[in-house]
Amino acid sequence: MNLSQWSIIKKCVNMEELIQVPVGLIVDSPWIPGYVGISTMDYFTIPEKWLEANIKIIKDFPKIIFLPGFWVEYGMATEPSGFGCKINFYPDRTPTINHIINSPEEAEDIFVPNPQTDGLMPFVLNIYRNIEPKVKDLGRCIKVVAARGPLTIASHLMGVTNFLIGLKTDPANTHKLLKKTTTLAKNWLEAQAEVLSEVEGIMVLDDIVGFLSQDDYLEFAHPYLKEIFDAFPQCIKMYHNDSDNIVCFSYLQDLSINIFNFTHLQDIAKVRQLVGNKICLLGNIPPLDVLTNGTPDMVAEAAVNCLNQHGNKAGIILSAGGGTSPGTPGRNIHALIKATANY
Repeated sequence: MNLSQWSIIKKCVNMEELIQVPVGLIVDSPWIPGYVGISTMDYFTIPEKWLEANIKIIKDFPKIIFLPGFWVEYGMATEPSGFGCKINFYPDRTPTINHIINSPEEAEDIFVPNPQTDGLMPFVLNIYRNIEPKVKDLGRCIKVVAARGPLTIASHLMGVTNFLIGLKTDPANTHKLLKKTTTLAKNWLEAQAEVLSEVEGIMVLDDIVGFLSQDDYLEFAHPYLKEIFDAFPQCIKMYHNDSDNIVCFSYLQDLSINIFNFTHLQDIAKVRQLVGNKICLLGNIPPLDVLTNGTPDMVAEAAVNCLNQHGNKAGIILSAGGGTSPGTPGRNIHALIKATANY
């Protein structure tokens, strides 16, 4: 993004009503390589092509605020790789992750990785270190760093089913595991912020929260998410959870969340009611059925409906109800921009 776009983000966080509702999209390796016509492997392994791809989407969609922006990532593999998970890479899709433990008690034998030395994390840091001057030369800035949340990381270490079963059958050891994944999430965000010079925001992505009941959320998710967000008191805090479960919504203010990206399956007016009037909503056009597979007219209709349901132009960034899906065509993104301009 550029400084003007970051200024818009801050105004949205302050719940200021803008003349035009901004459009923001979470974009990463599932969408960018396919859109620009390169392989996922080239996107991951050739920094010059990674930079060219990110420049192309900015030039093609100058009015879109891409989040987190110039994101160096390897799908969801970066954090689990530090714990020792085997990662499988492919030319045309994001990596798969192989879990390394089957039960929470095995977490006793794993150690919190060092972002400077372990897994794919040092590669990410080195790319950031070398790429930021080139980004600045383009008049752009990297304002936001991102990490998978503690439950998502834990689910990659164990597998989702094993993690959820272990949470109920062995809560004590599940807490031990989550303390380790929480520590990594904090350390990983800090390590990225340290190699970059202008970071003012963090994004945490954790959909596994949506598999929990309210009691389980309060015991196994909320304290650990709060620990992460509380570690960055001066930053704008973004949280992505597009699972169809509202269990965390009424607790987001306690997490000091500033921007919330949520599922298209929930009505935005209902979400606004649940989260209160201090959190900017990032959503919630259906990412696959409409933004990817729909027509521009369908996108425009969904955008207008979303804005009408929200009811005002303060505290909203129009977006997909989740990340940008693979195969999302440029014409539909342009339709999203046009719809807000005409609203």
